[in-house]
Amino acid sequence: MPGDLVMSSPSLVIIGGGNMGAALARGLVAEKFLLPGELVIVEKSHDRRAILSKDFPQSVISEQMLNCDSVIVAVKPNDVSEICSTLKNFGVKQLLSIAAGVTIDSIESASGNSISVVRAMPNTPALIGQGASAMAASANCSSDQNSWARKILQSVGKVVEVEENLLDAVTGLSGSGPAYIFLLAEALIDAGVQQGLSAEVANDLVRQLLVGSSALLAQSAVSPAQLRQNVTSPNGTTAAGIATLENKHFADIISAAVHAATARSKELGL
Repeated sequence: MPGDLVMSSPSLVIIGGGNMGAALARGLVAEKFLLPGELVIVEKSHDRRAILSKDFPQSVISEQMLNCDSVIVAVKPNDVSEICSTLKNFGVKQLLSIAAGVTIDSIESASGNSISVVRAMPNTPALIGQGASAMAASANCSSDQNSWARKILQSVGKVVEVEENLLDAVTGLSGSGPAYIFLLAEALIDAGVQQGLSAEVANDLVRQLLVGSSALLAQSAVSPAQLRQNVTSPNGTTAAGIATLENKHFADIISAAVHAATARSKELGL
């Protein structure tokens, strides 16, 4: 622990100090959900703990779990069951899990059915406070516990509530979605270079293309289809490009990608 900090009763423990766990920690502190000194981050990796100690100098960075009634589980799916099986020994009463595919039933079973569970799927834009998250609560969650989880997720972006059986679809769409966008960015940059642009110019143009288009979509009251039509003059350059994408079954490719990621999320929950 940095500076041998001693904390008798932290407000929140985040188990897993990877990118998403750290993003939630930053968001919660920035939004004044808690004070830095009320936060504990539990992380097994020595190297990662060293980084977290520099990023969160006023918080406790620990290899071991501490007593606390509120926990965020931000570890790999395969580690969730083992971790949750120990939590009842530390006075945990409410838990938010962001582990892909791991069901509420699985978490409740591992924890001895003694903890109120909220399961959520954020995405990596949470790293800059622009995440898209969906959440589902267990039947025994109170309205206060539901609100607690929602406020945590709102600290890093927007939140919607869905039935738990839809969280795998959320994972396939918005959870994995940033990678689809980044792959599109790669392809656009490569295409620009193939047409004679330098890699630097293509990179600059594509980054701003995605930033500007996303902002326009977010701020517009019309549908994505209408925005596309607004750019597509009959027999023009954009129409030629769109026709090629449609001939290559662009929509089918995207649908297949979301389906595959959704199916994998379901497999992780088995």
